[in-house]
Amino acid sequence: MGIVTFVDETTGERRAAWGLEIAEERLSVRELIRRRVFQEVAEFNARTPQVFQGLVQPEDTERVLNGYALRTPRRIDPEAQTALALRAFAGNGFLVLVGDRQLTDADEEIDLPLGTEVTFLKLVPLVGG
Repeated sequence: MGIVTFVDETTGERRAAWGLEIAEERLSVRELIRRRVFQEVAEFNARTPQVFQGLVQPEDTERVLNGYALRTPRRIDPEAQTALALRAFAGNGFLVLVGDRQLTDADEEIDLPLGTEVTFLKLVPLVGG
């Protein structure tokens, strides 16, 4: 069993890395995204803070400085959040990088040797086009 390190980045900002134990040495990009989302939703639901800090914006939330504010306090559904994340990945809402290689296919299998760092690069729309 090894730790895969996740890092979120946007243009000019790199958030603190966090690790997730993954027993398998190979996973699809889809499964990697699913496990990441399930972990962040589980942590949110255990604490139920006002702001969700995750990969993608849950429904019925408002973007705030450090995440997404829930309009009404509630638990987030990990399956629904995973579906949103996979749609965002397919629509280039964020890029997934392992090492210096960009992954573009959710069904692609990737090797996860000990110490693997996965970067989720969130793309920010340009204002004013």
